[in-house]
Amino acid sequence: MKILYFHQHFSTPKGSTGIRSYEMARRLIAKGNTVTMVCGSYGGGETGLSSSFIKGKRTGQVDGINIIEFDLAYSNSDGFVKRAAIFLKFAVKSIGIALRADYDIVFATTTPLTAGIPGIFARWLRRKPFVFEVRDLWPELPKAMGVISNPLVLGAMSALEWASYRSAHRCIGLSPGIVKGIAERGVKPKLIRSVPNGCDLEIFSDTKTPWRPDGVESTDLMAVFTGTHGMANGLNAVLNVAVELQKRKRNDIKLVLVGQGKLKPALQQRAAELKLENVIFHDPVNKTKLAGLMASADIGLQLLANVPAFYYGTSPNKFFDYIAAGLPVLNNYPGWLAEMLVEHKCGFAVEPDNVNAFADALIVASDDRCALKEMGKRGRLLAEQQFDRRILADAWVEWVTGVKE
Repeated sequence: MKILYFHQHFSTPKGSTGIRSYEMARRLIAKGNTVTMVCGSYGGGETGLSSSFIKGKRTGQVDGINIIEFDLAYSNSDGFVKRAAIFLKFAVKSIGIALRADYDIVFATTTPLTAGIPGIFARWLRRKPFVFEVRDLWPELPKAMGVISNPLVLGAMSALEWASYRSAHRCIGLSPGIVKGIAERGVKPKLIRSVPNGCDLEIFSDTKTPWRPDGVESTDLMAVFTGTHGMANGLNAVLNVAVELQKRKRNDIKLVLVGQGKLKPALQQRAAELKLENVIFHDPVNKTKLAGLMASADIGLQLLANVPAFYYGTSPNKFFDYIAAGLPVLNNYPGWLAEMLVEHKCGFAVEPDNVNAFADALIVASDDRCALKEMGKRGRLLAEQQFDRRILADAWVEWVTGVKE
């Protein structure tokens, strides 16, 4: 079958962002399908194309995936208006592809929510089967965070959400809360499948050269956060716990923040003002180098701002990278991931906004490295048994290719 796949933020493993769409596309191809990936130019991502853009577009094939990349540069550090404009431009250009291209199934994945627009057009104007994948609930999350408060904007987003869900023949949700949210918008449960983010076991199983950033000694407990430095991530919690650790004279615990984002400069400035020698900022790295960092790390930090909508409504890539690498995880908000950590005894679940509990967990981890190693082993076992990307991808492919008009 011919699959037309829309993901604005697509990246191969050479980039420093999530590779779910790359792995799913590769699995489709392995099953005898052809895939055309339509994307933009995402900061931190790497499509694999290097030719010049011609009339705002370039095309090519990377690892068997036919790629159409629009010259629409996007970064998490961009302001809201600029990001919204890029989202809409991508949607408009994508409509043209959806109306002209030769394909059997159209698939679209968020974010942004506007990714569903070409699927809506394909469904109603070309009668094509449409599968819609939801990675975050919009507008619920930005509304809950206070990022968007304009009632007209929220109303328009809510209408687009409803139209995307109801136009799709099938939906995919990446977390329990997302699946529930789709159903609450009137989609029949039998048309929704849960396929969470998965663990790239091969990437984190290969022998990589372990490395630590400058400023982290071999004897230090290294706690790593790998992801966007934005409002949703609540990384001031890291700086707050760094202050507490310095008060307790635990300079043997280093907090390493790897990534980029709109708030990174402000976080770096605050860390400098507080003279935090136990916080190290590092630029984003690709998956291969990330595996080497993980091989040398002691614990992964799964952090989000204390927003109830996050508790069951997100499926963060970094969590699955941590357990794939055999790292125990420290999680600082309630929800399905915290419950999983407790159930499988593969990390620490601390209360939101509780600096002392956060610091206590890191100190416990540092003082009993043997117990910490055992937590990591249980996390790796969880990754193998429940979140192996290959197994999840097979279920995903079956759901997508089984759709009917």
